[in-house]
Amino acid sequence: MPKEKDRLQKELYLFNSGKLYHSYLNFGAHKIKIGASTGVRFMVWAPNARKVSVVGDFNHWQGRDHGMEPQGLTGAWSLFIPGLDEGDVYKYEIETPWGQKIMKADPFAFLAEKRPRTASMVYALDGYDWQDQAWCSRRATHGLRKDPLLIYEVHLGSWRRKKDGSFLSYRELAEELVPYVKEMGFSHIELMPLMEHPLDESWGYQITGYYAATSRFGMPKDLMYLIDCCHQAGLGVIMDWVPGHYCKDAHGLAGFDGTNLFGGEEHVEWGTLKFDFSKNEARSFLISNAMFWLDWYHIDGLRVDGITSMLLLNYGKKETGKRTNLQGGKEDLSAVEFLRTLNQTVFQYHPYALMIAEESTDWPMVTQPPYDGGLGFNYKWNMGWMNDTLKYVHLPFEQRANHHHQLAFSMMYAFSENFILPLSHDEVVHGKRSLLNRMPGDYWQKFAGLRLLHLFWLCHPGKKLLFMGGEFGQFIEWRDYTELDWFLLGIQAHRLHRLFVMAANQRYLQEQSLWQADHEPAGFEWIDADNCKQSVFSFMRKGRLKGETIVAIFNFLPVAHEHFRVGVPAPGIYQEIFNSDRLEFGGSGRINPSDLTSSSGLWHGKADSIQCTVPPLGGVLFKRLPA
Repeated sequence: MPKEKDRLQKELYLFNSGKLYHSYLNFGAHKIKIGASTGVRFMVWAPNARKVSVVGDFNHWQGRDHGMEPQGLTGAWSLFIPGLDEGDVYKYEIETPWGQKIMKADPFAFLAEKRPRTASMVYALDGYDWQDQAWCSRRATHGLRKDPLLIYEVHLGSWRRKKDGSFLSYRELAEELVPYVKEMGFSHIELMPLMEHPLDESWGYQITGYYAATSRFGMPKDLMYLIDCCHQAGLGVIMDWVPGHYCKDAHGLAGFDGTNLFGGEEHVEWGTLKFDFSKNEARSFLISNAMFWLDWYHIDGLRVDGITSMLLLNYGKKETGKRTNLQGGKEDLSAVEFLRTLNQTVFQYHPYALMIAEESTDWPMVTQPPYDGGLGFNYKWNMGWMNDTLKYVHLPFEQRANHHHQLAFSMMYAFSENFILPLSHDEVVHGKRSLLNRMPGDYWQKFAGLRLLHLFWLCHPGKKLLFMGGEFGQFIEWRDYTELDWFLLGIQAHRLHRLFVMAANQRYLQEQSLWQADHEPAGFEWIDADNCKQSVFSFMRKGRLKGETIVAIFNFLPVAHEHFRVGVPAPGIYQEIFNSDRLEFGGSGRINPSDLTSSSGLWHGKADSIQCTVPPLGGVLFKRLPA
């Protein structure tokens, strides 16, 4: 026991120093055996409390019999209660510095009661029989960044539901979601936040239980099963993670021991409270949480939400009351240091991990390592590309010539970061319309425009993310309270669009030149970026092997171009390998059925060119046949 106490004191010192990165091994509720007694050891951090007790059904929610013991000056309180077991519900009864008694859920609990109930539950995470050894072995040796990254973003509560409107469970989703995503040709699933949260309408972004997989869909080991099935099917799993703010609900982190323990500044955009990254224990809590999901749930990466609001001291604030840091700048220097430490720690233990930043400004070097002055992520959402592209495709056809640059501008900065091109949930809510309904024109033109957008997105440098429903042309905005409009697959245009997305995704995965050099200037070359009169863009995507090149042409007007001449990288015979206008996709059938032989003569700065048919509101890909 003296050795155990010495170990614990050392780790609590690290926790207080902001450097304990597996805090969940000490804090929370853990089944243990002391001597002949089996029970649960509880530990919580509440440094300003007068008294802390564990309460639950076992003591009629009265704290007088189970007061916790303070652990020196660390602010931690601990208690072993014999006889308790998995499934017992509990909270902490905390007496604040002012004598008020408040009831709080355990910040480190591995499971919580199903909403609207708010108590924590004793739960042992060990014992799940993982079957994803092949996946984990490959990612450890091969890494994940060498492979294509084509992400399907999912909100589990509204992807599909049962006939009575209730949620599918984690295990039911494993049987339905996993084969569907695999069949559609995606490489990864991104799960919107699954940490415990009280309000369905928050989509999981306002969290009370950072270490608890939400009980809406089942138990933690059921979520493990879902992730295990993804890996066995060859699908990576990314989880949304929200370290910037937490909700105000009375049982959560807000005013935890009667004080602003984890932070407390109002987040003006979301009505939540911001974490204070200058607090050592908040850093230990959050970095440990990132490690927890990677350690125990085998996830492949985290998409870190709302980084801009963390980095900027005055995010969302009006002119009055604005602050500067000690250097006179507008950056939150403690948040900068937190993010750097987060990424360094994750990569130390999980070098393969995907750490993805949702950062909406031009903050520099987000995906550069901290030793070079960067934040240390390996990917960043390209919000500029998303905004410019969606604005352009929403334009009436007759206005596109005057905004031609809008679609080409992204290539001015495409290699400044390791970008992901997001067509996410945020773009199909709050009056923005669905992707399909953004498109101008008649019914046929809307679907043609959506096919064109999808193919252009696949061919543009950067990794990819598409929100659920986009693959079959969900017509109305996303609604979190019901399932997607799967009945639309009974309509031919939607059914054919899903077949198009499946085929386009599979082509993307097959063609290394479309993803192998996504973040290298050598992987892209404009053929013609300036054809504003016809609203046609053409470029080449290149792989790392010599001659591994795709010629891509995109026509953003509803007029076909016959005998369209385009420069090509080398003389030879070119074959159409993909066309968004094929009849089986719902197109008009303006394809290039025969191979095309190049002719010499300077065109688009190239010594050789081909003549081809470019479909209306369509994209076409060509590849040179081996000599």
